[in-house]
Amino acid sequence: MPATRQLGPFATLGLWAVLTLTGALYSTWQGFGGRAFAATLTAFAFFFLVMLLLAARSVEDRLASRFGAGSGYLLGAAVFLVYLTYALGTETFAFTRSAAVAGLVFVPLGLAATAERRPPGVWQDFLTIAGIWLAVKPLPNPWGWSLSHWLWPFPGGHLAYIFTVLLCVNVALATFLLLRRVSGTGYSIGWGRHWGFFILASFIVFACIAIPLGHAIHFIQFEPQWSQLRSLPLVSLGILFFTAWPEEFLFRGLLQNMLSRASKSDLTGWWIASIVFGLSHITNMGFPNWRYVILASIAGFFYGWTWRKTGSIFASALVHAAVDITWHFLFRTL
Repeated sequence: MPATRQLGPFATLGLWAVLTLTGALYSTWQGFGGRAFAATLTAFAFFFLVMLLLAARSVEDRLASRFGAGSGYLLGAAVFLVYLTYALGTETFAFTRSAAVAGLVFVPLGLAATAERRPPGVWQDFLTIAGIWLAVKPLPNPWGWSLSHWLWPFPGGHLAYIFTVLLCVNVALATFLLLRRVSGTGYSIGWGRHWGFFILASFIVFACIAIPLGHAIHFIQFEPQWSQLRSLPLVSLGILFFTAWPEEFLFRGLLQNMLSRASKSDLTGWWIASIVFGLSHITNMGFPNWRYVILASIAGFFYGWTWRKTGSIFASALVHAAVDITWHFLFRTL
């Protein structure tokens, strides 16, 4: 079900400008400034712009028609150059870090190039998806080493996760939307008929299942954080854009989409993607966290249902964000 009202490029640019300016003003209020801050803000603004702008009406098609597969390589090169701008501007440049980022950017593009003429759902696609996820959520290690914090040391590693997520989303966009031209991802910001019903129904039914189950398996406890509600707008935006949106793009727009194509069954792709989504959370809050896996798999089932009904990761991301926001403010994880 395609979006009937999708944001155009200018409206998306306006949304990006407001959100980026708000973040910049908040950071300035927190005392950040100088050349290092300017380099960091430049990198964030670019990555965030790409993430939003490619969700605008006709932008992806215009880039592909003008530059063809080269648009993916151009975006990849731009992402790498922006990382160098960050590294040099914050005086954290190192050849090893730059080589690692080059690998994160150009290995997926190289894999996509070997499968350029083949339909979506080949092994190169799934290997790239797995690599992107492992870059964001690496396997546990005895040294406590974090790729994110190593790549983005300024300012004190506080933005490491966000920057890794944004970089990986940019790489996925270059690889799958521009180079591979995978259709049906639903990578858009829009609204269609009955979407409100699908989003609300998915959230309510999941809550009716997850809350009693979470209590029964001693995973969550109702403990509202009323004193933190003043941070609700900022936290909600952070969850939507840096957790829900990227994960829905990866697990629904790409993984569920291509599993359905490879298996020739929407139902098979939906169920497998939901289970994989659950398993991807096994390292959260201690390894192996099977209680988290169970609830995340059920959540993935409802996110996948919303994506199937609307054809949009924006809709499934809203459900995802609503679940995470409710959990953050109303429940405590045991």
